[in-house]
Amino acid sequence: MKHNNQTTGECVLLERAEQTVMDHVTGSGIRPKWGLAEAFGKLRSKAEKLILKKGYFLVLVGFLLGRALILAKLAPFSLPFFAAVYFIKMERAPLALFGLVAGAVTISVGHAASTFAMVFLFLAVYRPTRKWVGNQARAIPYYIGGLLFAGRIAERFIQAETLSVYDLVMAGIEGILAFVLSLIFMQSVPLVTANKRKQPLKTEEIVSLIILLASIMTGTIGWIVYGLSIEHVMSRYLVLLFSLIAGAAVGSTVGVVTGLIFSLANVSSFSHMSLLAFSGVLGGLLKEGKKAGVSLGLLVATLLIGMYGETGISLESTMLETSAAILLFFLTPTSLTARIAKYIPGTPEHTAEQQKYMRKMRDVTAKRVAQFSNVFEALSKSFSHHEDDLGEEEKELDFFLSNVAEKTCQTCFKKEHCWTRNFTTTYGYMEEIMLQMDQSKATIPPKLAREWEKLCSRPKKVTEAIHQELAVYQANQKLKKQVKESRRLVADQLLGVSEVMGDFAKEIQRERENLHKQEEQIMEAIQDFGLQIEHVEIYSLEPGNVDIDMAIPYCNGHGECEKLIAPMLSDILGETIIVNSEECGAFPHSTCQATFRSAKTFIVETGVAYAAKGGGLVSGDSFSTMELGSGKYAVAISDGMGNGERAQVESRETLKLLQQILQSGIEEKVAIKSVNSVLALRTTDEIFSTLDLAVIDLQNASAKFLKIGSTPSFIKRGRKVMKIQANNLPMGIVQDFDVDVVSEQLKAGDLLIMMSDGVFEGPKHVGNYEMWMKRKINELETEDPQEVADLIMEEVIRSRSNKIEDDMTVAVAKIKHNTPKWASIPVHGIKKKQA
Repeated sequence: MKHNNQTTGECVLLERAEQTVMDHVTGSGIRPKWGLAEAFGKLRSKAEKLILKKGYFLVLVGFLLGRALILAKLAPFSLPFFAAVYFIKMERAPLALFGLVAGAVTISVGHAASTFAMVFLFLAVYRPTRKWVGNQARAIPYYIGGLLFAGRIAERFIQAETLSVYDLVMAGIEGILAFVLSLIFMQSVPLVTANKRKQPLKTEEIVSLIILLASIMTGTIGWIVYGLSIEHVMSRYLVLLFSLIAGAAVGSTVGVVTGLIFSLANVSSFSHMSLLAFSGVLGGLLKEGKKAGVSLGLLVATLLIGMYGETGISLESTMLETSAAILLFFLTPTSLTARIAKYIPGTPEHTAEQQKYMRKMRDVTAKRVAQFSNVFEALSKSFSHHEDDLGEEEKELDFFLSNVAEKTCQTCFKKEHCWTRNFTTTYGYMEEIMLQMDQSKATIPPKLAREWEKLCSRPKKVTEAIHQELAVYQANQKLKKQVKESRRLVADQLLGVSEVMGDFAKEIQRERENLHKQEEQIMEAIQDFGLQIEHVEIYSLEPGNVDIDMAIPYCNGHGECEKLIAPMLSDILGETIIVNSEECGAFPHSTCQATFRSAKTFIVETGVAYAAKGGGLVSGDSFSTMELGSGKYAVAISDGMGNGERAQVESRETLKLLQQILQSGIEEKVAIKSVNSVLALRTTDEIFSTLDLAVIDLQNASAKFLKIGSTPSFIKRGRKVMKIQANNLPMGIVQDFDVDVVSEQLKAGDLLIMMSDGVFEGPKHVGNYEMWMKRKINELETEDPQEVADLIMEEVIRSRSNKIEDDMTVAVAKIKHNTPKWASIPVHGIKKKQA
């Protein structure tokens, strides 16, 4: 205790000292170290707001595109860019126009005037005619291509007063380029102007974005800083960025597209396409090394192309440009690359974002299911809530006697004497008379009658009134009891549904693990044995619920999955694994798909024998064997009241309802009560059914027996025969009954024998049916379930002189260990990671 107090004191002193230091730092004007990060964060948010949200980014893009030329003559970038901005964000169009004109001025004043004139012409033609265009997005590229073609022809004619074939061809090429760029910019401009984007980029959008960025960078052609070409630095930086984000495929695509656009703008840049493409491939392959690995790829590509290629630039200048691109690359914040990677399919960031979205959707779904579960639970509590029964009975008794007094005592001359002066005595006698009549069917003891005659001046009239009111009172009590039992039954059903939905919500919320390490270990273990596995995908390694998919080479129907792979998995995972499904390849060199699942520890083999009364075709008995989804197996026999078709309908409906409710996951007792409720409430006829249900857990062989009006069942274990019995009325007779559940632990080799009353009580001249049945079961020499059922049926029919005087059904289930056909092959075990 002393040590604990000392430790607590030290913690308090440390907290006080820390607070004192913080107060001193804050009071002296010094900010904590994380204040710098906050300042950068605020600065970045303000910059984003100014550049992206306010639209000033479009001024920069327009400036560079206004300078961009192809073959030093064609300028197809300006008008498509303005049209895309005008269509997507009309309020930002003036900023884009300002940037385009400002960039064009750096080329020449005439080029700026031409750019402004083309934009003005587009607005003059497009705005009046757009109301007649159905799909404006599809029509804009035709506007752009046609206007630019016509504008260039008019410009050439004004300048030279004549047109050559060369002028027509160049105008046509510029119009076609403008048409294509309009399609590209209509897809790519929203990517750089949208504040928030939720959907991942499509392949077409990625290529369009690359073309837009490369087109923007062509505006830097001719810019030289300290002997370094800005276009080369920015193009290599762009390749580095996308190689790190998306890998070799996208990196090489960026290199090819960027190099192609640069070569169109400047023929001398054509040799740089190979450098950019090679850099994208190497950088993407080395992306596991992060920025250093991607930068190494660019350095290697620069050295190889610089030494053996014909770039026309000295190796020293090329390496300096590469170094500048790498420096800019290292200065790029990781948060920026991570944000971009979220929208490119195939990247780990995109996968994480998708998983985050799926996790959120899963949690929302689970929350809604849990809310429904809570609603059903609340409804169940509401239905199961009862008022005070004692107080309710006293009120009903007061109301009953008030009605009697109103009919008999209201006009009696002794009214004041009986109900004012002797209220307690009168009330007590009338209550006793009512209770006696209720118990003895309208008669009262002579002594009570004599005493009542001395007290009351109208004894006969009062007793008759009590008798009349008693019939109504009893009917009301019966109705209230039925309503009460129905409420209780509905409460049980709602509670069962609530529990099922609660378990479902928990199952939804369970996280699926990434089991890549286990997949590699399993593939390695099987391949070490000499089998080639193309693909392994593990969905679950939970004990008893293993789920693995495999793709293996064409096996030509030799059964490798069942004979080799499943036994090896059984040894690796420490439990029996079987082939759940298999699709063999249709032709050589194709693949086979196989699914492996956990095998149940036990299996159940069944046999059934049945006969209708008098050897008829329609039996009133019904039976069912069903495998429940929770790893359980159920055997049920239902005996409808009487014989023939109507009894068969009742017994069959009983089992059908029971099967549907059990397979939904509702607990067995609630399922039986639900079936009983339906049978009791759906008809006024006296139609009853018995039910004999056994539910066997296939993992541990434990069994639950629920017997509703049914005969005993028997378990044969070697030379020992045990009886299973429970006392319950048949279904549909009463609504209020408690289901007795008998539990028993079964073992491998046990025979479970269930029968209807036609079999159990069938033998003639037998004093003790139970002893006779035990003896016959013990004498059986076979353990085959079907043979056992047939032999018991035959013995009973023989004992009745070959007459069938009632519907007869025998169901036999044998419990067996689930042993795979092929033994396991010892290999090195793999430690399971439970899901």
